[in-house]
Parts: sequence; C-alpha cells; structure tokens
Amino acid sequence: MAELILERLNKVFGEQAVVRDLSLTIPEGAFTALLGPSGCGKTTTLRILAGLEHLSSGRLLLGDRLLADSRVHMPPETRDMGMVFQSYALWPHMTVAENVGYPLKLRKVNGAARQKRVMEALDVVELGAYAGRSPQELSGGQRQRVALARCLVSEPEVVLLDEPLANLDRHLRATMEQTFREFHRRTGATFVYVTHDQAEAMALASHIAVMHQGELMQWGAPQTLYQHPQNAWVAGFIGKGSILSLATQYPQAQLDSVQLHDGLAPDNTQPRQQVLVRPEHVMVSDSGLQAKVESCIFQGERYLLELRLPDGQRLSAFHHLPLREQQSAGVRLLQGWCLEAA
Repeated sequence: MAELILERLNKVFGEQAVVRDLSLTIPEGAFTALLGPSGCGKTTTLRILAGLEHLSSGRLLLGDRLLADSRVHMPPETRDMGMVFQSYALWPHMTVAENVGYPLKLRKVNGAARQKRVMEALDVVELGAYAGRSPQELSGGQRQRVALARCLVSEPEVVLLDEPLANLDRHLRATMEQTFREFHRRTGATFVYVTHDQAEAMALASHIAVMHQGELMQWGAPQTLYQHPQNAWVAGFIGKGSILSLATQYPQAQLDSVQLHDGLAPDNTQPRQQVLVRPEHVMVSDSGLQAKVESCIFQGERYLLELRLPDGQRLSAFHHLPLREQQSAGVRLLQGWCLEAA
C-alpha cells in the first residue's frame, strides 16, 4: 500500500470551477473523510480519485504511481480502488453472492477460488447465510454491507465511499458506523469517505478534510478541527459554538477564562478578534457575567441555552436544568480559541 497524493487538483465544468487547487496527502491506511456542505466539491473529488472524472489540471498519485494529470488518465479498473455508492448499485437479477463475486468474474477468477473469496468477504460483513438471496429480500443496512463485501472481495488498496449512510435511518446508521470501523480495521486499506454529516465524520475518520466552494479549508485530526478551527467558517461548520468579537492581545491562541472575560470588558481597548467558544465551555451559575435566556431547548440528556450577553452578542451553553425565557443567568466562559478570518 502507499499514500494517496493530491497535488493542486482542479476540475472545471464549463466556466464553473468545482474543485480548486486542492492539495492533500492521505496517509497509507488512514480513514479520511471529505466533509462539507452540498456543492462543496467533495463528491467530484472522490470521482476524480476513482477515475470517473478527468482532471482539468494537477496531479494524482498513489505512492510513486501517477494515476492522473492533465494528460494522463488511468482508467478506473487499473487504479486498485474499490467504490461504495450511496445507492448500493446492486444488480437485482443477481444473488448476493453473484453481486459480490462480479469484480472477480471480470478479472477471470473462477470456480472454487472465486467462491472462497466471495464467502470470506460475506463473512467479514456477517452475511454468509444470505449468499443465495436476492438484494430485494434484504434491508437497507444489509444491502449496504453487500456493497461493502463486493468492494472488499477485490482487495483494493483504496476504498472510496460516497455518502454510504445517507439513505439509512438514524439507528441503522449508528450500527453501520461500527461496521465501517470494523471493515477498515480488518482490511487495513486506505478509506476516503464523503459525507456532509459532521458527527458521522468525527465518529469514523482518523483525518478530516473540510471543503467549502471547491477549496480545502482545513485538514487534520477530528479533535484538532473541533478544538482548533483555523477560521470562522470551519468553526461554524464543525460542531456547535458561538463566535464572539473580543478585545484581545492574544491572536491565534487559546484563551483561558480570565482572558475571555477581559476581552468582553466594555473598557478594553485592545484590537478586536473573532473567538470561538463551544457550549460545553460555558458554565451557567448564579454569579458571573449576566446574560438573558432567549431560548431553552431540551436535548434529552441536557438543555441547549441560547443566551444574550450585555453587549448584545449571542452565546450558546449547555445546562442540566431548564431555564425560563427572558430569565437572567450568570455565565462564566472557561475556554476559547482565536480564529483567522474566513
């Protein structure tokens, strides 16, 4: 196996640039999520990796092997990649085993050798007993696991997944997330997983590339993106949080409680800076900075408060008890991060 290298990838449809100067090195064996809102270019990027779209410019390499540039385009079947589609893409006239074995059939792997590899792949996704059934007899989660087995059977270096959980309900998605984690652990392959769901990406991926309007906004571990977003756009997209305008002399730094409250003081004349404060880093009590409750939303294990600070800025906070709208509450900001401009 080898690392997957994206060097200044560009893709233009007509006059519209869909992927812009995208550079990224995906480590061998990593579980990487391409995360962003609809239309950000993540699916087009995945299709470029798969060989389903030609590059406008840039280079794509798997280790030292050139897969594509503005002149070279290796066809999908030669790239040693497998792809799992959102729609499952199973043939209804074939059995589960025939669907899983189809990539081997194309490679002229026949007889007992093909049957053995098909059953091994189905056993990995715990569907060995369903080999003779048709896809129509399976649930959505089972069909997705068949699609995974079909990808696994050809033993690809890279597995590409295009929003594979989008058509499943919340409970089944949680189950399938565990299946993907186990699938990745067993194969050791490099995974590239497209999603618009932040929680899904954070739960699954070892690395996340956040995209917006065709550009890479930030790349790193989930914890890094959540705790140290590079700019206001990433901060607003990854998790919940409030972006406050504070007077501070500590740009590009993590701020503690004293620095945050000093920055909110009306007589502070330091230059103003955008600062991210997560709701779990706001303590609600009887004392502290006085805020007014604008809304209180029950979320099961806690309440989400939307508060208005004395200077008019809005602040989100978690609390274990409900508070009345327009009630005054004391708040203490515990931690925050200065942001670059978006």
